[in-house]
Amino acid sequence: MKKLNLVVLASGGGTNLQAIIDSIEAGKVDAQIRAVISNNSKSGALERARNYNIPDIHLSHKQFATPEEFDQKFLSILKDKETDLVVLAGYMKMLSPTVIRTYKNRIINIHPALLPSFGGEGMYGIHVHEAVIKAGVKITGVTVHLVDEIYDHGAIVMQKTVPVLDDDTPESLAERVLKAEHQTYAEAIQLFAEDRIEIRGNRSYLKK
Repeated sequence: MKKLNLVVLASGGGTNLQAIIDSIEAGKVDAQIRAVISNNSKSGALERARNYNIPDIHLSHKQFATPEEFDQKFLSILKDKETDLVVLAGYMKMLSPTVIRTYKNRIINIHPALLPSFGGEGMYGIHVHEAVIKAGVKITGVTVHLVDEIYDHGAIVMQKTVPVLDDDTPESLAERVLKAEHQTYAEAIQLFAEDRIEIRGNRSYLKK
């Protein structure tokens, strides 16, 4: 069976990227990473890619005169890499409607909470965990979802719960949630590799 071709987008340190690489190398995910793209030339994600001889691409809107030119270059890379699935792993830029439409139902993101709670614009990183603790909820978690034109809105593919402890700080909670992210993202990507995700409207279903 053909391996799933991934292109991973990341802006920061790339710990989720590393977890995906580790899962592929351990034989848990039947995929290959064709490229890592970052808007940040100094991102740890690009460095991790270089360490594994994965093509690393710095691609920023600042390099182009118009958003349309950026989209054209971005889409040409995805086509060149024969991309089956675009994986957002801490990518801090909103993809354009053109890109989202072209790769409809083939772009996924991971969010550090149980969507639809604690999602939307401004809900990223430590801000999510601060909001969770402030709300006093006892359970949080991670959500893998399809990307559409609204922040944290697309069909949910997989969720995993993480308890919120009485003495949690945003930082301690973030650390525990990140461990769940690493495990859950690999599991979700493998479902795509096995062609077990079916999308109907704004819902996803697991094929038997």
